[in-house]
Amino acid sequence: MSDPVYFVLVIDHDVGIAADFGRALLGLPVAVLRAGDRAEGISFYREFLPQMVLLDAELDDGEVPLHDLFANDSALEVVLMTDRWTQTGALAAAARGASDLLTKPLEPSKVRQLVSGFIAQAETRRHTQELDNELLEACQFQGMVGRSPRMLEVFSRVRRVAPLFQTALITGPTGTGKELIARALHNLSPRSREKFVVCDCSALTETLLESQLFGHVKGAFTGATLDRAGLFEYANRGTLFLDEIGELSLRAQAKLLRILQSQELQRVGSPVTTTVDIHLIAATNRDVRELTSKGQFREDLFYRLSMIEIQLAPLADRKVDLPLLQRHFLQHFSTKYGKRLNGISRRAQILLTRHSWPGNVRELENVIGNACIMAQGKIIRDEDLPEAIRVQMARPDRGAPFMTLEEVQSHHLEYVLKQVDGNKARAAEILGVSRATIYVMLARRIGNVCHAMPLTVAATSDRRG
Repeated sequence: MSDPVYFVLVIDHDVGIAADFGRALLGLPVAVLRAGDRAEGISFYREFLPQMVLLDAELDDGEVPLHDLFANDSALEVVLMTDRWTQTGALAAAARGASDLLTKPLEPSKVRQLVSGFIAQAETRRHTQELDNELLEACQFQGMVGRSPRMLEVFSRVRRVAPLFQTALITGPTGTGKELIARALHNLSPRSREKFVVCDCSALTETLLESQLFGHVKGAFTGATLDRAGLFEYANRGTLFLDEIGELSLRAQAKLLRILQSQELQRVGSPVTTTVDIHLIAATNRDVRELTSKGQFREDLFYRLSMIEIQLAPLADRKVDLPLLQRHFLQHFSTKYGKRLNGISRRAQILLTRHSWPGNVRELENVIGNACIMAQGKIIRDEDLPEAIRVQMARPDRGAPFMTLEEVQSHHLEYVLKQVDGNKARAAEILGVSRATIYVMLARRIGNVCHAMPLTVAATSDRRG
């Protein structure tokens, strides 16, 4: 595979600036693009999607944050250039998201140092993405993705019990992947070549459910004009998955228990018994132990089913799996919709991380699928996410006092820094701003901007840590 070429877009009315960059960057894997004004620059950006933008500060209106101006590209570096930087102007540029500042006339050595650092960071990101893809592949299990301790334990448990189980109970909130676990148990069992049959116990009335499960004979009830086999007979020698088993009536539970104990069933309205040989997997989002204590679920059936019990945690309790799941669904829907999507912007990632995910993995799948449909570029941006995700960060808690925007920023910065153990470079990456902006925000919190942030306006600042 050939080494990548990185695009650098120079937006400046001075024709010679781009030529200066070209000479300074000889030998580097860089292609320099030039635009004469801001409108042309934005057009070039959308067409070529460069990884670095160098913008003349005179062509910048100073109002729109730079990463908003250039579409929230998660890997974009925006550098501002001017003849003379004042401390006020430099602080304002940093606060708007400038990755670095350059002073004209440009010194070739500083330009080369700046772009070389950018290439090194881009190569690191590219290598990280390759490792992420390898990690995603390594952390896939029977169509599921996870690397959290809880999911790895679930995967391990499924591998151990699949060859031997006869009954199993899967519990967990709606949307956590109970059916996927059931299919994994079947696929890894000796009966993997036989049928895997699914029945949603919550979707049918009691009479219809008994007929669906156990079958019926002609005349057993009004409308029963023919003999009919049930799902137990249909799944014979295979696996039957009963979803939402907590909705079964006590009468149906008694029949189910008898089948599990004797391997014999009677169709509704028939005295004749039929032998069946199945593996049974039941699942519910309800607390079966609580149902049992209330007399709503047979204790003997619960013990029969729960010889093997697998508990799935809500997504909110295993958010370490969130980035892998995002990438998994991004790849899936990119292929499904024929789009060349390769990432999620930093702001979109923040919104996805802050969401509580009451619908768990199923909700995340729907959100990423919707965003892939809405995306117009190569990345999913925050505006591509559903409104419920976009507005949730701005929605104050009921009864909570209103805060100024600066207070909200300060609180969120404090939260992010705690999550990354004070690593300012990592916090800057998550928040979609430069490290200089982090220092500005921290300095404002203690009311001493000048002392807290000695600013070097040339391109010699350390941008690695």
